[in-house]
Amino acid sequence: MLNFEFCSPTKFVFGRGTQQQAGRLVREAGGTRALVVYGGGSVVRSGLLAQVLASLDEAGVAHVELGGVRPNPRSGLVYEGIRLCRENQLDFLLAVGGGSSIDTAKAIADGVPYDGDFWDFYCGKAKLTRALPHGCVLTIPAAGSEGSNSSVITHEDGDLKRGLSSELHRPRFAIMNPELTFTLPRYQLACGITDMMAHIMERYFTNTPDVALTDRMAEALLLSIIEAAPRAMADSTDYESHATLMWAGMLAHNNSVGVGREQDWASHHIGHELSARYDCAHGASLAVIFPAWMKYTYTHDVARFVRFATVVWGVERDGRSDEEVALAGIAAMEAFFTSLGMPHTLADVGGKEEDIPALTAKVVNGKTGHFVELLPPQIEDVLHIAAKG
Repeated sequence: MLNFEFCSPTKFVFGRGTQQQAGRLVREAGGTRALVVYGGGSVVRSGLLAQVLASLDEAGVAHVELGGVRPNPRSGLVYEGIRLCRENQLDFLLAVGGGSSIDTAKAIADGVPYDGDFWDFYCGKAKLTRALPHGCVLTIPAAGSEGSNSSVITHEDGDLKRGLSSELHRPRFAIMNPELTFTLPRYQLACGITDMMAHIMERYFTNTPDVALTDRMAEALLLSIIEAAPRAMADSTDYESHATLMWAGMLAHNNSVGVGREQDWASHHIGHELSARYDCAHGASLAVIFPAWMKYTYTHDVARFVRFATVVWGVERDGRSDEEVALAGIAAMEAFFTSLGMPHTLADVGGKEEDIPALTAKVVNGKTGHFVELLPPQIEDVLHIAAKG
């Protein structure tokens, strides 16, 4: 196990009706004037936004609203949020929604106290040293932003999708009521399930030896998600399966299963270019790229892929070779994604094989991955596998 530092200061308030505590929690975190960041009409139609605003009013927290967050959140709304915070002297960010709303709030929090362009942090020109405090009311189990130190934003100038990790990105609190996920469209829920599994697998496929503890933690999370997912997809009011997914999504990305081990992240970096170019859901891009990445890299450590196949997917050896078992595990994962209604090929998310050089050219720093380092020719190979499915 490698040396590591791990800090998870977020206060998690989990369960039915917890959205009613938003005002009190903002106050406890030192907020007096909040920017409420949210997406489309669902939080309005459901009455959730009204409940949150009423809670803020009751706690004496002044507030300004910023709606319109889209999937693959854009820089334009971040700039608007920074302007609103400065003009209204706001001191807290409260996101109501999923990862896109939370990541937007984090980026706004980064930009408000900074004299330059917030994008300087995301493209590596500046180091983040200050940010406004922020919290969230989670409505989508997926990205894990409610407990993570990361934020991902797409800049509209060039469709560049970049992430930034900083301990300043950890929310002060996260309100997590599984009932708020009951009205999610099934496709959106499926994308979230795929995303949280990918967060675990980016950490699971590692070159670091002697990490049995976090291996087993990752496997337990994956098994719990695989068990809960079909129940939640079939019954939108099944509280326990939705609760499992909501908590698993947080654990998948707060790095508790990633400490002490080298992590990969190639599939995310390549997938980001698909969602930036084609505006497909993040989880959908991962459903296409992760199996392709696995087919390209499994020979690097066949034993790890055999363990993944047998422990996570229950693949029986039945006299088959290690390579056959490893490939059977990848096929089992693909079948699971298909059962959720996820896309399978590059074309399924609007991609074209002739786009592959342009997609490759945008991958940050021209290389990615740690389990197997991928340079542009190898990134293109992965994308060609994704094109074929």
